[in-house]
Amino acid sequence: MGESCMSVYRNSAWFLKGLSEFTRNAFLSASKQFVEKDLEVSMAGRAFMITGANSGIGKATAMAIAKRGGTVHMVCRNKDKAEEARADIVKETGNKEVHVHILDLSETKKVWEFAEAFKRKYKALNVLINNAGSIMSQRDVNAEGLEKSFATNVLGVYILTKSLIPLLEKSADPRVITVSSGGMLVQKLRIGNLQSERGRYDGAMVYAQHKRQQVVMTEQLAKTHTSIHFSVMHPGWVDTPAVANGMPDFHRSMKDSLRTPEQGADTAVWLAVAEAAAKNPSGRFYHDRKMVPTHLPLAWTHSSALEEQKLLSLLEDLAKTFQPH
Repeated sequence: MGESCMSVYRNSAWFLKGLSEFTRNAFLSASKQFVEKDLEVSMAGRAFMITGANSGIGKATAMAIAKRGGTVHMVCRNKDKAEEARADIVKETGNKEVHVHILDLSETKKVWEFAEAFKRKYKALNVLINNAGSIMSQRDVNAEGLEKSFATNVLGVYILTKSLIPLLEKSADPRVITVSSGGMLVQKLRIGNLQSERGRYDGAMVYAQHKRQQVVMTEQLAKTHTSIHFSVMHPGWVDTPAVANGMPDFHRSMKDSLRTPEQGADTAVWLAVAEAAAKNPSGRFYHDRKMVPTHLPLAWTHSSALEEQKLLSLLEDLAKTFQPH
Protein backbone atom coordinates (compact mmCIF):
# COMPACT_ATOMS: atom_id res chain seq x y z
CA MET A 1 0.00 0.00 0.00
CA GLY A 2 2.76 2.46 1.00
CA GLU A 3 4.55 2.59 -2.34
CA SER A 4 1.42 2.88 -4.51
CA CYS A 5 -0.03 5.53 -2.23
CA MET A 6 3.26 7.41 -2.42
CA SER A 7 3.35 7.16 -6.16
CA VAL A 8 -0.16 8.65 -6.42
CA TYR A 9 1.02 11.44 -4.12
CA ARG A 10 4.20 11.89 -6.15
CA ASN A 11 2.40 11.97 -9.48
CA SER A 12 -0.28 14.43 -8.36
CA ALA A 13 2.25 16.62 -6.54
CA TRP A 14 4.30 16.56 -9.73
CA PHE A 15 1.33 17.45 -11.91
CA LEU A 16 0.35 20.37 -9.67
CA LYS A 17 3.94 21.57 -9.61
CA GLY A 18 3.97 21.22 -13.40
CA LEU A 19 0.85 23.32 -13.86
CA SER A 20 2.45 26.12 -11.88
CA GLU A 21 6.04 25.84 -13.12
CA PHE A 22 6.41 23.88 -16.38
CA THR A 23 3.84 25.52 -18.67
CA ARG A 24 4.17 28.31 -21.22
CA ASN A 25 2.69 30.84 -18.81
CA ALA A 26 5.16 29.78 -16.13
CA PHE A 27 7.97 30.45 -18.60
CA LEU A 28 6.62 33.90 -19.44
CA SER A 29 6.39 34.69 -15.75
CA ALA A 30 9.89 33.31 -14.93
CA SER A 31 11.40 35.14 -17.89
CA LYS A 32 10.60 38.49 -16.26
CA GLN A 33 13.52 37.73 -13.92
CA PHE A 34 15.96 36.82 -16.73
CA VAL A 35 19.00 39.01 -17.28
CA GLU A 36 18.79 39.95 -20.96
CA LYS A 37 22.48 40.60 -21.38
CA ASP A 38 23.35 37.06 -20.24
CA LEU A 39 22.62 35.92 -23.80
CA GLU A 40 24.01 38.98 -25.58
CA VAL A 41 27.34 37.31 -26.18
CA SER A 42 29.46 36.25 -29.12
CA MET A 43 30.34 32.57 -29.30
CA ALA A 44 32.72 33.00 -32.25
CA GLY A 45 35.60 30.55 -31.95
CA ARG A 46 33.71 28.23 -29.57
CA ALA A 47 32.58 24.76 -30.65
CA PHE A 48 29.32 23.17 -29.52
CA MET A 49 28.09 19.62 -30.05
CA ILE A 50 24.33 19.08 -29.84
CA THR A 51 22.76 15.64 -30.10
CA GLY A 52 19.27 15.34 -31.58
CA ALA A 53 19.75 18.75 -33.19
CA ASN A 54 17.36 18.33 -36.11
CA SER A 55 14.06 19.13 -34.35
CA GLY A 56 12.43 20.43 -31.20
CA ILE A 57 14.64 21.66 -28.37
CA GLY A 58 17.84 20.48 -30.05
CA LYS A 59 17.20 22.47 -33.21
CA ALA A 60 16.15 25.58 -31.25
CA THR A 61 19.38 25.31 -29.21
CA ALA A 62 21.51 24.89 -32.36
CA MET A 63 19.79 27.90 -33.92
CA ALA A 64 20.41 30.11 -30.86
CA ILE A 65 24.10 29.15 -30.72
CA ALA A 66 24.62 29.58 -34.48
CA LYS A 67 23.04 33.05 -34.18
CA ARG A 68 25.73 33.95 -31.68
CA GLY A 69 28.51 32.86 -34.03
CA GLY A 70 29.32 29.50 -32.44
CA THR A 71 30.55 26.53 -34.45
CA VAL A 72 27.79 23.91 -34.24
CA HIS A 73 28.21 20.16 -34.56
CA MET A 74 24.75 18.67 -35.07
CA VAL A 75 24.67 14.98 -34.17
CA CYS A 76 21.58 13.40 -35.70
CA ARG A 77 20.17 10.00 -36.61
CA ASN A 78 18.46 10.88 -39.87
CA LYS A 79 20.60 12.38 -42.65
CA ASP A 80 17.76 14.00 -44.64
CA LYS A 81 16.16 15.65 -41.62
CA ALA A 82 19.57 16.76 -40.38
CA GLU A 83 20.56 18.36 -43.69
CA GLU A 84 17.20 20.11 -43.89
CA ALA A 85 17.61 21.49 -40.35
CA ARG A 86 21.17 22.55 -41.13
CA ALA A 87 19.97 24.45 -44.21
CA ASP A 88 17.34 26.24 -42.07
CA ILE A 89 19.94 27.20 -39.46
CA VAL A 90 22.47 28.46 -42.01
CA LYS A 91 19.80 30.40 -43.85
CA GLU A 92 18.37 32.02 -40.74
CA THR A 93 21.67 32.81 -39.01
CA GLY A 94 24.09 33.32 -41.89
CA ASN A 95 26.53 31.11 -39.94
CA LYS A 96 28.10 28.47 -42.19
CA GLU A 97 30.04 26.80 -39.38
CA VAL A 98 27.29 24.25 -38.90
CA HIS A 99 28.33 20.62 -39.39
CA VAL A 100 26.18 17.51 -39.60
CA HIS A 101 27.32 14.19 -38.12
CA ILE A 102 25.17 11.09 -38.54
CA LEU A 103 24.94 8.85 -35.48
CA ASP A 104 22.22 6.78 -33.86
CA LEU A 105 22.92 6.97 -30.13
CA SER A 106 21.14 3.67 -29.57
CA GLU A 107 23.97 1.89 -31.43
CA THR A 108 26.41 1.53 -28.57
CA LYS A 109 29.60 0.62 -30.48
CA LYS A 110 28.96 3.37 -33.02
CA VAL A 111 28.85 5.97 -30.24
CA TRP A 112 32.41 5.03 -29.23
CA GLU A 113 33.58 5.03 -32.85
CA PHE A 114 32.01 8.42 -33.52
CA ALA A 115 33.56 10.04 -30.42
CA GLU A 116 37.01 8.61 -31.13
CA ALA A 117 36.88 9.81 -34.75
CA PHE A 118 35.66 13.25 -33.64
CA LYS A 119 38.63 13.63 -31.27
CA ARG A 120 41.02 12.80 -34.10
CA LYS A 121 39.45 15.29 -36.48
CA TYR A 122 38.71 18.33 -34.26
CA LYS A 123 41.09 20.04 -31.88
CA ALA A 124 38.51 21.69 -29.63
CA LEU A 125 35.08 21.13 -28.17
CA ASN A 126 33.94 23.71 -25.63
CA VAL A 127 30.40 22.56 -24.96
CA LEU A 128 28.59 19.23 -25.25
CA ILE A 129 24.78 19.32 -25.11
CA ASN A 130 23.25 15.88 -24.58
CA ASN A 131 19.76 16.50 -25.90
CA ALA A 132 18.78 13.40 -27.93
CA GLY A 133 16.33 11.12 -26.16
CA SER A 134 13.89 8.39 -26.95
CA ILE A 135 10.60 7.16 -25.54
CA MET A 136 9.70 3.68 -26.81
CA SER A 137 6.14 2.39 -26.91
CA GLN A 138 7.40 -1.17 -26.47
CA ARG A 139 10.61 -2.82 -25.33
CA ASP A 140 13.15 -3.38 -28.09
CA VAL A 141 16.86 -4.21 -28.06
CA ASN A 142 19.82 -3.00 -30.13
CA ALA A 143 22.50 -5.08 -31.85
CA GLU A 144 24.40 -5.34 -28.55
CA GLY A 145 21.31 -6.77 -26.81
CA LEU A 146 20.69 -3.62 -24.74
CA GLU A 147 17.23 -2.11 -24.32
CA LYS A 148 17.11 0.64 -26.94
CA SER A 149 15.91 3.61 -24.92
CA PHE A 150 18.46 2.85 -22.15
CA ALA A 151 21.14 2.66 -24.86
CA THR A 152 20.13 6.10 -26.17
CA ASN A 153 19.16 7.99 -23.02
CA VAL A 154 21.71 6.68 -20.56
CA LEU A 155 24.58 4.57 -21.90
CA GLY A 156 24.93 6.60 -25.12
CA VAL A 157 25.07 9.84 -23.12
CA TYR A 158 27.60 8.29 -20.74
CA ILE A 159 29.89 6.99 -23.51
CA LEU A 160 29.73 10.17 -25.59
CA THR A 161 30.45 12.35 -22.55
CA LYS A 162 33.23 10.18 -21.10
CA SER A 163 34.91 9.78 -24.46
CA LEU A 164 34.85 13.53 -25.19
CA ILE A 165 36.05 14.59 -21.71
CA PRO A 166 39.76 14.70 -22.74
CA LEU A 167 38.88 17.04 -25.63
CA LEU A 168 36.63 19.18 -23.43
CA GLU A 169 39.36 19.42 -20.77
CA LYS A 170 41.80 20.79 -23.36
CA SER A 171 39.29 23.45 -24.47
CA ALA A 172 38.54 26.81 -22.83
CA ASP A 173 35.63 27.11 -20.36
CA PRO A 174 34.33 23.57 -21.04
CA ARG A 175 30.70 22.69 -20.24
CA VAL A 176 28.47 19.64 -20.46
CA ILE A 177 24.70 20.15 -20.40
CA THR A 178 22.18 17.33 -20.39
CA VAL A 179 18.53 17.89 -21.24
CA SER A 180 16.57 15.87 -18.68
CA SER A 181 12.91 16.16 -17.78
CA GLY A 182 10.73 17.07 -14.84
CA GLY A 183 9.29 13.58 -15.20
CA MET A 184 12.37 12.36 -13.34
CA LEU A 185 11.01 13.97 -10.15
CA VAL A 186 8.52 11.10 -9.77
CA GLN A 187 11.25 8.47 -10.09
CA LYS A 188 13.60 7.11 -7.46
CA LEU A 189 16.88 5.83 -8.90
CA ARG A 190 16.63 2.10 -9.59
CA ILE A 191 19.69 0.24 -10.77
CA GLY A 192 18.42 -3.35 -10.52
CA ASN A 193 16.49 -3.31 -13.80
CA LEU A 194 18.54 -1.13 -16.16
CA GLN A 195 17.42 -3.09 -19.23
CA SER A 196 13.70 -3.01 -18.24
CA GLU A 197 13.58 -6.81 -18.41
CA ARG A 198 11.29 -7.21 -15.42
CA GLY A 199 7.68 -6.10 -15.09
CA ARG A 200 5.41 -4.46 -17.65
CA TYR A 201 7.17 -2.09 -20.03
CA ASP A 202 5.78 1.44 -19.67
CA GLY A 203 7.73 3.65 -22.06
CA ALA A 204 6.95 6.97 -20.32
CA MET A 205 8.00 5.61 -16.90
CA VAL A 206 11.15 4.01 -18.34
CA TYR A 207 11.97 7.38 -19.92
CA ALA A 208 11.41 9.19 -16.59
CA GLN A 209 13.71 6.68 -14.87
CA HIS A 210 16.39 7.37 -17.50
CA LYS A 211 16.00 11.08 -16.85
CA ARG A 212 16.63 10.42 -13.13
CA GLN A 213 19.71 8.41 -14.10
CA GLN A 214 20.95 11.37 -16.15
CA VAL A 215 20.69 13.62 -13.09
CA VAL A 216 22.68 11.15 -10.96
CA MET A 217 25.23 10.69 -13.76
CA THR A 218 25.71 14.47 -13.99
CA GLU A 219 26.18 14.81 -10.22
CA GLN A 220 28.74 12.00 -10.19
CA LEU A 221 30.73 13.15 -13.25
CA ALA A 222 30.87 16.68 -11.83
CA LYS A 223 32.64 15.31 -8.73
CA THR A 224 35.21 13.42 -10.80
CA HIS A 225 35.93 15.96 -13.54
CA THR A 226 36.21 19.24 -11.71
CA SER A 227 37.62 21.32 -14.58
CA ILE A 228 34.39 20.92 -16.57
CA HIS A 229 31.11 22.65 -15.67
CA PHE A 230 28.34 20.03 -15.68
CA SER A 231 24.64 20.77 -15.53
CA VAL A 232 21.35 19.09 -16.22
CA MET A 233 18.10 20.90 -16.99
CA HIS A 234 14.35 20.50 -17.33
CA PRO A 235 12.93 22.35 -20.37
CA GLY A 236 9.40 22.45 -18.99
CA TRP A 237 6.46 20.96 -20.88
CA VAL A 238 7.31 21.62 -24.53
CA ASP A 239 5.40 21.13 -27.77
CA THR A 240 7.85 18.96 -29.73
CA PRO A 241 7.48 16.01 -32.12
CA ALA A 242 8.94 13.76 -29.37
CA VAL A 243 6.18 14.72 -26.91
CA ALA A 244 3.42 14.50 -29.53
CA ASN A 245 4.54 11.01 -30.58
CA GLY A 246 5.75 9.65 -27.25
CA MET A 247 2.97 10.97 -25.00
CA PRO A 248 -0.04 11.61 -27.25
CA ASP A 249 -2.67 11.85 -24.46
CA PHE A 250 -0.60 14.31 -22.43
CA HIS A 251 0.12 16.30 -25.60
CA ARG A 252 -3.57 16.46 -26.54
CA SER A 253 -4.84 17.51 -23.13
CA MET A 254 -2.05 20.04 -22.46
CA LYS A 255 -1.61 21.41 -25.97
CA ASP A 256 -2.53 25.01 -25.17
CA SER A 257 -0.24 25.16 -22.15
CA LEU A 258 2.87 23.71 -23.78
CA ARG A 259 5.98 25.83 -24.35
CA THR A 260 7.48 26.52 -27.75
CA PRO A 261 10.75 24.70 -28.55
CA GLU A 262 12.55 28.07 -28.16
CA GLN A 263 11.15 28.52 -24.65
CA GLY A 264 12.08 24.93 -23.84
CA ALA A 265 15.62 25.48 -25.11
CA ASP A 266 16.17 28.76 -23.24
CA THR A 267 17.85 27.29 -20.15
CA ALA A 268 20.05 24.94 -22.20
CA VAL A 269 21.21 27.92 -24.29
CA TRP A 270 21.79 29.97 -21.13
CA LEU A 271 23.81 27.15 -19.56
CA ALA A 272 25.82 26.82 -22.78
CA VAL A 273 26.68 30.49 -23.38
CA ALA A 274 26.13 32.67 -20.31
CA GLU A 275 29.06 33.63 -18.11
CA ALA A 276 26.71 33.69 -15.11
CA ALA A 277 25.83 30.00 -15.58
CA ALA A 278 29.40 28.77 -15.16
CA LYS A 279 29.71 30.69 -11.87
CA ASN A 280 27.16 28.32 -10.29
CA PRO A 281 28.39 25.07 -8.76
CA SER A 282 28.88 22.16 -11.16
CA GLY A 283 26.53 19.17 -11.23
CA ARG A 284 23.27 20.94 -10.49
CA PHE A 285 19.72 20.67 -11.91
CA TYR A 286 18.13 23.75 -13.54
CA HIS A 287 14.73 24.99 -14.55
CA ASP A 288 14.14 28.43 -16.09
CA ARG A 289 17.74 29.51 -15.44
CA LYS A 290 17.58 28.67 -11.73
CA MET A 291 19.11 25.83 -9.74
CA VAL A 292 16.22 23.75 -8.42
CA PRO A 293 15.94 20.68 -6.15
CA THR A 294 16.12 17.23 -7.76
CA HIS A 295 13.40 15.82 -5.48
CA LEU A 296 9.83 16.82 -4.64
CA PRO A 297 9.26 17.59 -0.94
CA LEU A 298 8.58 14.42 1.10
CA ALA A 299 8.72 12.26 -1.98
CA TRP A 300 11.04 9.44 -0.81
CA THR A 301 12.88 9.51 -4.12
CA HIS A 302 16.30 9.98 -2.49
CA SER A 303 18.88 7.26 -3.01
CA SER A 304 22.08 6.40 -1.16
CA ALA A 305 25.50 7.67 -2.25
CA LEU A 306 26.49 4.02 -2.62
CA GLU A 307 23.68 3.34 -5.08
CA GLU A 308 24.54 6.46 -7.08
CA GLN A 309 28.20 5.39 -7.33
CA LYS A 310 27.03 1.91 -8.29
CA LEU A 311 25.07 3.30 -11.26
CA LEU A 312 28.26 4.89 -12.54
CA SER A 313 30.32 1.73 -12.13
CA LEU A 314 27.64 -0.30 -13.93
CA LEU A 315 27.70 2.23 -16.79
CA GLU A 316 31.50 2.17 -16.86
CA ASP A 317 31.53 -1.65 -17.08
CA LEU A 318 28.91 -1.67 -19.85
CA ALA A 319 30.73 1.09 -21.74
CA LYS A 320 34.04 -0.81 -21.57
CA THR A 321 32.39 -4.00 -22.84
CA PHE A 322 31.53 -2.32 -26.14
CA GLN A 323 34.62 -0.15 -26.51
CA PRO A 324 36.39 -0.90 -29.82
CA HIS A 325 40.06 -1.83 -29.35
